[in-house]
Amino acid sequence: MLPAELPENKELLKSILAPLFDDFLYWFDRSLQALEKEQLSFMDEQEQQAFMARIRQSQAEVGAAKSMFNAMDGSACIDMRVIAPWHQLVTECWSIARKNRQFKATEG
Repeated sequence: MLPAELPENKELLKSILAPLFDDFLYWFDRSLQALEKEQLSFMDEQEQQAFMARIRQSQAEVGAAKSMFNAMDGSACIDMRVIAPWHQLVTECWSIARKNRQFKATEG
């Protein structure tokens, strides 16, 4: 990654990471709200609870990373190996939401 101590790199990191953290938190929160309201027909209760636990864990990790990033005024870099699992989980959230909509459409 770019050295964060260079002013132009610091601004670039802020413009990329700050909204990315917010996006992760938005989709994790939205997914949890939906999952807490209904039991998905294509997941058993244990699977759904485990999925929700993964979302909550990632939500906490993103929150901590965002707090650290903000406390350091955008000078902290976040390794892509840390960000990648969050991105994969958001993609999984989207996939499960799409699958749920498809199941509801065929059931109705």
